[in-house]
Amino acid sequence: MEQYQPPRYTLLPEVTKHLLIINILAFFGTWVLESRLHIDIVRHLALYPFSSPLFRPYQLITHMFLHGSLTHLFFNMFALWMFGSVVERILRRQRYLLYYFLTGMGAAFLHLLVQEFQIRPLLAELSAAVNVPPGELLAALPASLRGAAYALIKAGVPQESGIQLARLLFTPTVGASGAVFGLLLAFGWMFPNSYVYIYFFFPMKAKYFVILYGVLELWFGIQGNPLDHIAHFAHVGGMLFGIILLKVWKVRKII
Repeated sequence: MEQYQPPRYTLLPEVTKHLLIINILAFFGTWVLESRLHIDIVRHLALYPFSSPLFRPYQLITHMFLHGSLTHLFFNMFALWMFGSVVERILRRQRYLLYYFLTGMGAAFLHLLVQEFQIRPLLAELSAAVNVPPGELLAALPASLRGAAYALIKAGVPQESGIQLARLLFTPTVGASGAVFGLLLAFGWMFPNSYVYIYFFFPMKAKYFVILYGVLELWFGIQGNPLDHIAHFAHVGGMLFGIILLKVWKVRKII
């Protein structure tokens, strides 16, 4: 039986190191291209709903390397370093990389699925109100949030409903959070009795930390606060697909 050796945190395993580098370069590269060269990277590479005219299948992967702010990038990369460094040493390079992308894509898929449950009834209601089939209504919308909202209101739909539908269709999702939550789940799965320090001071066993975080994300997602711009169901999806993969691969706890 192979014995587990605690990792040396001064050294980064290869895949985690390269994921960190790619994410950081993508963030600053996007900033340069958009602010200096006025190339709209987010419009093409961020994740849009299935029903949005801006959706492209490759966005299920590319959105994972974009971040909305330096703070967003920092916390995702900190979690990637903290949990990914350990998980990679257990799963090994190829399986770890596969796990990272599958949980990230699974998180995106669940997020998009929930969005569709929000978009479809509203789209059907508004298309009936203006007597235009849903497909034609979507095709006629300008490819921007403000333009789409204005076009819907001009077509005769109530202002609040028009803004809501435009926001659902044209607000992009970015970030590696789904894959990071998959790594958090894997850490708690393999090291359930190790301690995670909340805010660096309050210790909690990893298994309880993961359960608490998962329940909170599900709760906030169900609440559907319009002022909350966090993709909670993507976080839940990362954990859910993480569980599926770890069970399929028969990964067992280490400590």
